[in-house]
Amino acid sequence: MRPADGVAERELLRSVSPVLARLLTLRGIGPAEAADYLAPRLKNLLPDPLVLKDMDKAVERVSSALSAAEPIAVFGDYDVDGSTSAALLSDFFFALGAVPRIYIPDRMTEGYGPSPAAMRTLAGEGTRLVVTVDCGAAALAAVAEARALGMDVVVLDHHKVDPSTSSALGARAHVNPNRPDDHSGLNHLCAAGVTFLFLVALNRHLRTAGFYERRGMEEPDLRLFLDLVGLATVCDVVPLTGVNRAFVRFGLGQVSSLSRPGLAALAGVAGAKGPFTSYHLGFVFGPRINAGGRVGRSSLGVDLLTARDAEMAGDFALQLDLHNRERQAIEKLILEEATAIAAAQANAPFILVAGDGWHPGVVGIVAGRLKERFKKPAFVAGFEGGMGRGSARSIPGIDIGGVIRAAAEAGVIEYGGGHAMAAGFSLMSGQMDGFRRFVEDAFAGTGPALAAAADLHLDAVTSAGGANIALAQEITQAGPFGAGNPEPLLGLADLRVAFADVVGGAHVKLRLAGGDGSLVDAIAFRAAGTPLGEGLLGSRGRTIHTAGRLRLNDWNGQTRVQLEVEDAAPTTA
Repeated sequence: MRPADGVAERELLRSVSPVLARLLTLRGIGPAEAADYLAPRLKNLLPDPLVLKDMDKAVERVSSALSAAEPIAVFGDYDVDGSTSAALLSDFFFALGAVPRIYIPDRMTEGYGPSPAAMRTLAGEGTRLVVTVDCGAAALAAVAEARALGMDVVVLDHHKVDPSTSSALGARAHVNPNRPDDHSGLNHLCAAGVTFLFLVALNRHLRTAGFYERRGMEEPDLRLFLDLVGLATVCDVVPLTGVNRAFVRFGLGQVSSLSRPGLAALAGVAGAKGPFTSYHLGFVFGPRINAGGRVGRSSLGVDLLTARDAEMAGDFALQLDLHNRERQAIEKLILEEATAIAAAQANAPFILVAGDGWHPGVVGIVAGRLKERFKKPAFVAGFEGGMGRGSARSIPGIDIGGVIRAAAEAGVIEYGGGHAMAAGFSLMSGQMDGFRRFVEDAFAGTGPALAAAADLHLDAVTSAGGANIALAQEITQAGPFGAGNPEPLLGLADLRVAFADVVGGAHVKLRLAGGDGSLVDAIAFRAAGTPLGEGLLGSRGRTIHTAGRLRLNDWNGQTRVQLEVEDAAPTTA
């Protein structure tokens, strides 16, 4: 059980239910913060964008370009965060009559981020200003090439960079809460969050400067853009704290309206119906938007999000859904190979696997699956012609992005960057042994973090009868859940396994019975063939303790509760 501050919990009981009092206390939320936490409002939580370093310079340069009708290019990454950030700028500029050129690099042929070649292409098209989103913070060569060709570059990013790289970047403005000399305290924002704050500042500047009045136009309603910001905030797995909670809460409302043709089309092909939750953002919309960058055309995601015609949006959605199914099939094959290799590394503090022909678009997903299965950081690389592209996923307490960046700075790999929990890298086949030794050295002293990764901390305990719709609804009030605000984990003791079977080829479906006859529907996702799945299937008719997350499940017009099982154990006398 997680320890809770009893005094703070009793104070909260004056205004909220016992369940919420405990959940808020465990998250460090006191009576003064409870209202903003349970009902986050942008009015209260949105920071002044100008607290971000270089924000004023970015606003000035883009405002000048808009006033002079200079050709503008938006250069984005191919994932959800990059696609939504590019779509935010595109929507805003389009509303002002300034349609930008959107450039999303091809994952297979160009790799991540701006390149000198891409800058030459944009300069040849007449571009005068390039705004990079979710990339660019470390693109020294590309920015230098742009300047040599007479273009300015404004960087809107959120990736960490070392001081020497940041100081040498040479961009007209570098807005990034994770640059070493930024003291805004907004390092929890994703790129779309940074981009939204930029649009808030730019919109305010244009209003004050009389831009809209001179042109006789209405200023864009930025609230309509929050579907993109909320989507990226969930999919980029940034902490759901502060303004990020408001982004997701308001974003979910905007997504549920399905006013954006691309999201309406995507919901249609996925068979998803609102009201939508963080689950839909992270596991229904996100994977499909990402699929273009993983195994298809990298710009498909932003094409979908910026589509204004329902028929065209439908075509994009069908293509993305097809690519997502292709991605799932490729992922399944690679995961089987990677898991077999990883099983032989049981005594190592991390997983490092690689294979020829492994598609670089799915190695990140495979790394995440290996991390979940083995409860330790995982590095996965796919090689083609001697060059490998890889991804890494980590556990709390081990900064995988720092390890990757250090390896790149030391020349152990060709390139590397990312966050504490997720990172990307590239290396030659001859560098694998040196990279493994470098990671081994970097993981010295990580024993406590690795040991803690296997621990399950319960927020509360309940019974089969108590695991009802009312409890699930109360828990939902503490959402949205995600990184930085994990979904509450409940313990349920002494439940008899009345039914257990494999469904969907990989999941274990259960019906659990309490001592008073109360029944709980439960499921253990992707558990078939794992120790958890085998243990559950072998416990038919027996009594177990279980830990899981209680969720509302709407099916055929009926609302039920379902326990998503995280772990279980046989009861002992």
